[in-house]
Amino acid sequence: MEFSSSLNLLSSNTPLLLEKRIQLLISIDEIGSISGAAKRVPMSYKAAWDTITAMNNLAPTPVVVKETGGVGGGGATVTQYGKNLIATYTLLQQEHQKFLAQLTKMTDFNTGTLKSIQRFAMQISTQNQIQGVIKEIQNGRVNAKVAIQLKSGKELVSIVTRSAVESLEFKEGESVTAFFNASSVFVAKGTDLAISPRNRLQGTIEEIRLGEVNGEVVIDMGSDDKIISIITIDAIHALGLQKGMIVSAIIKSSDVMIGR
Repeated sequence: MEFSSSLNLLSSNTPLLLEKRIQLLISIDEIGSISGAAKRVPMSYKAAWDTITAMNNLAPTPVVVKETGGVGGGGATVTQYGKNLIATYTLLQQEHQKFLAQLTKMTDFNTGTLKSIQRFAMQISTQNQIQGVIKEIQNGRVNAKVAIQLKSGKELVSIVTRSAVESLEFKEGESVTAFFNASSVFVAKGTDLAISPRNRLQGTIEEIRLGEVNGEVVIDMGSDDKIISIITIDAIHALGLQKGMIVSAIIKSSDVMIGR
């Protein structure tokens, strides 16, 4: 047994995007013909017209630009807004299916109850949550090295147990989120550093927030990748840290957790 459901996008409580409508949009984008797209889905030519009209009326800007008449029953072009909807819906559908698969794993169908509900309600207090794509997984006998490529192009390495990689079914090319505490991030000046931690990410100080004892140093890695470090006020003054300064954020790979 397994869970299954469709993903619908509503506009004013009225369905704007359904799976069949997305299939129609994709077919129109590929074929450029309403009649041809309707046959592929399949649906009637009139139903295709009605669907396009409904989507265009519900969306803030036209999804499909159509031309009536012609031997083929009329041509059509998916607008850039429509293409964005297709890409977004496809991504959300993938995450939706992952959620359903995880929900299936967590359900005991013999009793009809969830094995654990806490994971769905869990909120993480960790300040550093950065998204990336798994570039490489190297499995050892006990632990595994997972290299994550961030949006900025920089690489973040995490050392987790091999059993965690297997149970979470991590795969190369998959989007994940890296978590680590701000107190686990060290800040250093210069790039030629003789230190053991694998993660040495260079960036520019975007902001320094001073408290009574500690301060938060926000480091911009580029492409909206930002890392927060909490260090003492004395360390900030000793290093002479200032906004706009290029520094290295140093994180032990064992301090980096991975989740979806």
